[in-house]
Amino acid sequence: MTGMLKFVVLSDLHLGPPGTAVNGLDTGARLSAGIAAINRDHADADFVLIAGDLADRGDAAAYHHLRDRLADLTLPVHITLGNHDDRPTYLSVFGADQDDPAGRVSRVLDARGYRIVLLDTSEPGVVAGRLCAGRRDWLAARLDEAADRPVIVVQHHHANHLSLPVDRIKLEEPEDYARVLARHPDVRMVIAGHVHLPTVGLWKGLPMTTLAGSHYSVSPHLPGQAGRQRRLEGPAQMAVVLADADGVVVHFHDYLDRHIDLADGLFGWD
Repeated sequence: MTGMLKFVVLSDLHLGPPGTAVNGLDTGARLSAGIAAINRDHADADFVLIAGDLADRGDAAAYHHLRDRLADLTLPVHITLGNHDDRPTYLSVFGADQDDPAGRVSRVLDARGYRIVLLDTSEPGVVAGRLCAGRRDWLAARLDEAADRPVIVVQHHHANHLSLPVDRIKLEEPEDYARVLARHPDVRMVIAGHVHLPTVGLWKGLPMTTLAGSHYSVSPHLPGQAGRQRRLEGPAQMAVVLADADGVVVHFHDYLDRHIDLADGLFGWD
């Protein structure tokens, strides 16, 4: 390995057209705050990954908005999709070459002795995560190619049970996914968005992490707690991943810190 691998994960941008609020928040301004923090504090990183839910409603104006905001980022950026995204519309803005017929909007990056797999867990019309047989086979092949080096996987949907309300829309058929990951001897971290909350756990021997992301956050709402899960203005959060020959550390960098409760009326499903 050559030095320390450092990369940043952003997630859950939930952009709308420029100048619009999403659940009462200016998500474009929040993304710009994150980009400014990366350029200021993490300019030495190897790259930035964005783990889905780029747009709130999957519209072309939101993807144009994303492309324009990312022009300010000084690092290479690689993107996958989440359940709020629309794959054809995204590709119409960012280019059809972003799509792999087997892996969809997935890719691998080999850097400093690691393989990083950016995995598309989105499925049109499905809120939960889903990996079709083609993507499972694609992932298996990418893992087999890198049997001689450690692997980090970054995706939108979490696969492990968190005992949180969001578990009802986690990755479907997680046992099948776990069997694919198990074919590699050294998966060092699986990082997901989707949850709007940082968590750390161990699942089937695999270290699992989620980050809060750029949009609103939620409070932990565990079994036995009264009331309902709170929805909070912040933090807006990125994950900063440091990896060397000995292991992987994920740091949660909060680039916006307000934590006030958001009014129920800002959410159309209330």
